[in-house]
Amino acid sequence: MNRKPKIGLLPLYLALYDEARPETRRGFEPFVAAIVKGFEDAGVEVALAGVCRIEPEFRQAVVQFDQADVDLIVTLHLAYSPSLESVDVLAATKRPILMLDTTMDHSFGQDVDPERIMYNHGIHGVQDLASMLRRRAKPFEIVVGHVAESDVLLRAAHIAKAAHAARLLGRTRALRIGPAFVGMGDFSVEEDVLQSVLGISVTEVDIDDLACHVEQVTEKDIAAEMASDRKLFSVEAPENAHARSVRVGLGVRRLLDEGGYDAFSMNFAAFNSADGPVDTVPFLEASKAMARGIGYAGEGDVLTASLVGALQRAFGKTTFTEIFCPDWKGGALFLSHMGEINPDVAADSPRLIEKDYPWSDAQNPAFVACAPAPGLAVLVNLAPGPDDTFTIIPAAVEVLGDTTNPALRDSVRGWIRPEGGVEAFLEAYSMLGGTHHSALTLGVDAPSICAMAAFANIECAVPCK
Repeated sequence: MNRKPKIGLLPLYLALYDEARPETRRGFEPFVAAIVKGFEDAGVEVALAGVCRIEPEFRQAVVQFDQADVDLIVTLHLAYSPSLESVDVLAATKRPILMLDTTMDHSFGQDVDPERIMYNHGIHGVQDLASMLRRRAKPFEIVVGHVAESDVLLRAAHIAKAAHAARLLGRTRALRIGPAFVGMGDFSVEEDVLQSVLGISVTEVDIDDLACHVEQVTEKDIAAEMASDRKLFSVEAPENAHARSVRVGLGVRRLLDEGGYDAFSMNFAAFNSADGPVDTVPFLEASKAMARGIGYAGEGDVLTASLVGALQRAFGKTTFTEIFCPDWKGGALFLSHMGEINPDVAADSPRLIEKDYPWSDAQNPAFVACAPAPGLAVLVNLAPGPDDTFTIIPAAVEVLGDTTNPALRDSVRGWIRPEGGVEAFLEAYSMLGGTHHSALTLGVDAPSICAMAAFANIECAVPCK
């Protein structure tokens, strides 16, 4: 499902108003158009239903949304709308619901023109429907604020992306290249549990399977990819290291494309030969795959790889990462990994350099060295729990600036400051069972990830809330 998040926008109204004041409805058209544009500007596709007043109209709108395969139904009360006209239909749909509680006018003070009441009183329709949805045990989300003088449309767009991410996670086809790293237990989950509980299907191949695909890569393919890399990165790696990394990486890409995979993980220890088609570790392709929307995590961790893929395709600017070291003095945490980072999150133009690789007999790879851009972000973990349960752990963080030590620039690196402080965060994170592999998503908040968890029917726990 490689497309934009899509909502069904459902305007609610009262039939009585059309009977008594038929001209009034036209006054809402610019308001609805502005909301559609707000979603589209935030990267969300909109299927717009006609204004709905009575039960048959609501029923037809939901049929329209099903045909459009929307991720989320967004209700918009233009005016009061009696809940019994819509609640049966909305409670019965399998689509998740977001209530957008907003109005036309920013100011409604003591000097207001009484005519403006007609255009700004949808709020009690929201309350009527929300109460009834809760009584029907239909889960829903709600965002509240003025359409132009608040961030309500951005928050609504994030919820739409969360619904999309939940669907993507539950449809993931994941590939593991080589067995999982021996002894790493936190992300280890039986494949039938991943399938039955989360909807993630897993295929494992060995290095010989990859070699067959690498052998199909031509010199023309390699030259074209290296030329593309020179446009994307500041290439400092020697030609031979760059070429071998591209050759093996394009073999990985062929393998992913052939199987229609949404995510993959590899165990670097399985890449242990300097000879033959697979003569280096494809860190470079892992980074580029994330930028294309393919989830990735290291060491055979298809669970986190699936999470990264869903977040990247729904929200963008997501990378696989690990918390490596605490900076107690600075109140921060150092993030890193061996050679994998999504270049889309980079603060500056990423450098493509050769990596000294002492961990096996494989030849030195080329890899992307950069740090994530500073700003607000969320660190997201998908943690296995007892009795085949899972918990999504979203932590609000601030991404700090890049290193001041030139020696560290030849690495994947970053620093985050978690909300609540390092000590409290680390205590809460481990008490919740957080694993040592995570996703970092820039420009998103923890409530959006909580909505994703709710839509995916996965428990959510915010550390240091």
